[in-house]
Amino acid sequence: MLSVERAEHGDWAVLHISGELDLVSSAVVRRRVHDVVADGCHHLVLDLSGVRFCDSSGVGVLIAARRLLHSCRGALRLILPARGAVEGSHVNRVLAALGVRRLFDVHPDVPAATGGVADGPGTLTA
Repeated sequence: MLSVERAEHGDWAVLHISGELDLVSSAVVRRRVHDVVADGCHHLVLDLSGVRFCDSSGVGVLIAARRLLHSCRGALRLILPARGAVEGSHVNRVLAALGVRRLFDVHPDVPAATGGVADGPGTLTA
């Protein structure tokens, strides 16, 4: 089961996602990302620290979200836990295995993701 909760942090919308991001649930995340953009917010953080499983459909949603925010001249940041964390690290491994991790601006938590200038795609702030 997937859970998506929205929060606001300054100019950033944050979607806290937990559960499994797969073929069935990825449509929910896609819709929520589009809702954020339709509401006029072009700065989005996807908190994936609670995601236990992510398949290629989930990765496709992340790439599509990046493309959508880029087309709006916005920004997308991901929250992924450091290696060794029980949840969320699966997403980190999947993105790395597929060679797309470098496409994303990755942060360890919400304050790091919303608090300053981006370090650039593929970086993990400490």
